[in-house]
Amino acid sequence: MNNKSPEMTLIDHIEELRHRLLIALIALGVGVIISLFFGEKIVQLLTIPIGGMAKLQSIEITENIGVYMRVSLFAGVILAFPVILYELLLFILPGLNPKEKRFVLLSIPMVTIFFIGGVAFAFLVMLPSALPFLTNFLGVQTNPRLSSYISFITNLLFWVGVSFELPLFVYILARFGLVTPKSLLNYWRQAIVVIAVLAAVITPTVDPVNMSIMMAPLIVLYFISILFAWAAGRGRNLPEDTPQEE
Repeated sequence: MNNKSPEMTLIDHIEELRHRLLIALIALGVGVIISLFFGEKIVQLLTIPIGGMAKLQSIEITENIGVYMRVSLFAGVILAFPVILYELLLFILPGLNPKEKRFVLLSIPMVTIFFIGGVAFAFLVMLPSALPFLTNFLGVQTNPRLSSYISFITNLLFWVGVSFELPLFVYILARFGLVTPKSLLNYWRQAIVVIAVLAAVITPTVDPVNMSIMMAPLIVLYFISILFAWAAGRGRNLPEDTPQEE
């Protein structure tokens, strides 16, 4: 078996970590190579919210190829993320019981789904409303650089995608007994303040309309997280309801 045991030495742990990191790096390399073949199409897709490539300009000689490589790396990380997460969990899982191992491994598809949902929300809802405000502020038409636009949009997509992991993150915390549905309900006002600060950081504009566009789904996700915490609490309590052997 490949599981770690308490008798493993520090060298054994380091060797297994090296093995997991190697597999993760191979997955990342494969993801980047695949993305390189579609880099131009991905760039064209990312420029749709601003009106296409014609709305952008390049200044430096190496700017276009730099953007191409950045987008390919970004897409490669997303493609390889399930494998990277899986290898990380394999390194950690031996410290958990079988039920916890099964739960954590089954959460990998959910992590991907929630992240993609956040990216889709940012791309289809946030950007179409934010970009016209940004590019026409003060009545001055803006023609962004390709590199600055791609850097801006990839950062936004990534962090909105991460923020949509909130229900799953709360579920994991609740499954291990670190939070409860009652505590989340009691602190809902403080949570909204934190969400407002988070939305202000993530939102690309300073106007309250676009900030509200970001806040609304996060608030909904917070209350969905309470339901997730309730479901996680039921999962934790199930074994305690069964008769225990003496």
